[in-house]
Amino acid sequence: MHNLNFKPKAFLFDLNGTMINDMEYHTLAWYSIMTEDLGAKLDYENVKKEMYGKNHEVLERVFGKDKFNAEEIERLSIDKEKRYQEGYMPHLALIEGLDHFLERTKEANIPMAIGSAAIPFNIDFVVDGLNIRRYLDAIVSADDVKTSKPDPETFLKAAAALNIAPADCLVFEDAPKGVESALNAGMPCIVLTTTHTIEEFEGYPNILGYITDYNDAKLNTLF
Repeated sequence: MHNLNFKPKAFLFDLNGTMINDMEYHTLAWYSIMTEDLGAKLDYENVKKEMYGKNHEVLERVFGKDKFNAEEIERLSIDKEKRYQEGYMPHLALIEGLDHFLERTKEANIPMAIGSAAIPFNIDFVVDGLNIRRYLDAIVSADDVKTSKPDPETFLKAAAALNIAPADCLVFEDAPKGVESALNAGMPCIVLTTTHTIEEFEGYPNILGYITDYNDAKLNTLF
């Protein structure tokens, strides 16, 4: 880490790829819908690059703003999330070490929140499926913000819900757009290398360090 002296007053977690290693299943669900159902000429890697923001934003980036009406977007979104949950359910698990990290944080009386572009349907699937709601003091979902990451709204709302100044929050993220969102919110960030390579995060000055899971000894400096 670049700043071993930073002592956060709150932890803000992205969800997908950060608390659970599930981004492959989101991508597979979208890939199936886009290529098989909607006829898009995209390979898996190109679909993966679009995996950020709200569902309607993903569809608009790939197909254009006028391709689907609101009813069609809602139907496609529900279909995608059902395919994702069906595929990921047998593998539902916290990233290694996170269970102990959450417990340690709770014992240290450091508040925690989720700030995610996921819809409540998916957040509840994870939070209740893994029985971690007791650790969380706030949840900000796609339904709670007007503008998705890299806009800072998600993390700023999470900090406000905890009544903690943005500069005193530490964000855990796995995606460049999420790190950019934290930067725009004035928050330092730790990156999980579950989804992207370290090289993909070049140029972000708010990154304190990189970890593969929550067993990393560098996290001990946060308490």
